[in-house]
This record gives sequence, structure tokens and C-alpha cells, in this order.
Amino acid sequence: MSPESQASEALPSRRRRTPRGGRHRGAESYLLPPGSPALILAAPGPATAPGAAVATELARLVEIEQTGQPALVGHLEGTERHLGAVLAGLRQERPDQPAAVVVPLTTGPDPEVDAAVRKIVADARAVAADPLGPHPLIAEALHDRLAEAGLARADRVRMMTMVTAASGVIVVTPGDQEAVRQAEVTGVWLSSRLAALVSTASLGDESAVTTAAAQLRASGAARLAVAPYLIGPETTAERLAAVSAAAGAEHAAPIGAHPALAQVAALRYVEALATALAD
Repeated sequence: MSPESQASEALPSRRRRTPRGGRHRGAESYLLPPGSPALILAAPGPATAPGAAVATELARLVEIEQTGQPALVGHLEGTERHLGAVLAGLRQERPDQPAAVVVPLTTGPDPEVDAAVRKIVADARAVAADPLGPHPLIAEALHDRLAEAGLARADRVRMMTMVTAASGVIVVTPGDQEAVRQAEVTGVWLSSRLAALVSTASLGDESAVTTAAAQLRASGAARLAVAPYLIGPETTAERLAAVSAAAGAEHAAPIGAHPALAQVAALRYVEALATALAD
């Protein structure tokens, strides 16, 4: 069998799914063939941290809605279910493939998380995937969380919201300025969905958030909303509420275990595995 045929056989196949009702519908998923490398979600923080259950729920969604195979969770801190231990416990099914593809559970680049994943993966026969964002599906998830908080209309025409309750949205992201730049891409997609002004700022820089709020008001936005560009464990509810209050804005919940993130995680797995097999 040629190397090209082996790579084609190893890659997941796309399958069409019956569309689900409601907002969380997807057109396709990825069916993993037997013996595929494990898909591991790399969760920042320890397994005992508040919000760690989000990673477990996302892994369940990846399995049920996307790949048909169990997805694992490996934490980057602590001793319980540590990523290194999860990788060490894998059984190698096929020597011509990586043992696993590790998908960071971050919405954008995070130097600390990325470095930790690369270090652990280097000690195992595994491949590191890109972070989940930016991606249009994450803009969809942000839209849904805003709608659930009463800050955006969920009604759509051709998947677009024509009227939004908040006329200005601040997308707040953890991480450095590179993370902010990456989040701005998702912010553009969100703005097109909401037909509203969208700005982006670092969650760790309260002055940047208040500056973004002032700029939105100067542009005519009367009611502001904060859209947390994070999965959940990255911050506390108190911190999010404080930053939003300082900006004079209401806020939505973090993205959490949203089906869109499960779909993007499966996509990042496929992309990383295709690159690894091609190399």
C-alpha cells in the first residue's frame, strides 16, 4: 500500500448528520476509523479546579456528536488525570501513526498553555494541534451565550441576527496581545452576526476593557455587553462580573461546553493528524 493510501485510510471520514433542531445544529461530523490516534483535550489547570468539569462535558460531546470514539481529557497541572499520565497510559494501536493528537482547550494562543502542551507531547509519541480559535463556530457560540443572557436576538435570517439587544459588544479574552489580535478575528465574525459594534480587549487589563467601552459609546452604542471569549476555567465569575461592572456593561456566560467547541476540537484533530501523516 502506498504512503498516500495509508494516510487516506488513517484519516477520519466526514459523515453527514441529520440536522438537529434549535440553534446548536451542525451539518457534518468526523467518524474516526478503528485504531485512530486518541483525541485528547488538554485542559489548563488541575482536575480539581472549579470549572474543570467543562472539559469532561466537551469530551463527551466530541465523542457523541463528532467522532464516535471516546475523547480523553488531560490536565496540565496537578497529579490527577495529568496529560503526561494520560499519554503514558495509551496503548499504541498502529506504529505508523502518532499515539494521540492533543487539542488545547483554549480559544486562542496562550504561551503558557502552548509551551506546556509542547513539552509534554515531546516526551510522548503524540502530536499537538492548534488552539480552538479563531473560528466562525466560536462566534456562533458567543452569539448563543449573548442570546441566552438576553443581550442578543437569537432569531436568524440566513444564519444572521438582524436586531440585537446590545448595540455594542466587548469580546474579552485571556492571554497577551497576540491572543487579543486572534480574538479580533472572531470579533469580526460576531459583529456580522449581530449587526452590532464589536471591540476586543484583554480580560487581564481592566483599563483596556473600559477604554473599549468608551470607544463603543463614542461610536453610538448605548447598551453594552461583555462576551467572554473563554471556555470557563480561565477566570472566576467574580472577576468577570467586576470587569463588566467597571465597563458599565452587562455580560454573558463563558462559552462552556458548547457543541460548537466540540465540532472545532474534532476539526483541529483532523488538521493536526493530516499534517503529521503528510510529514
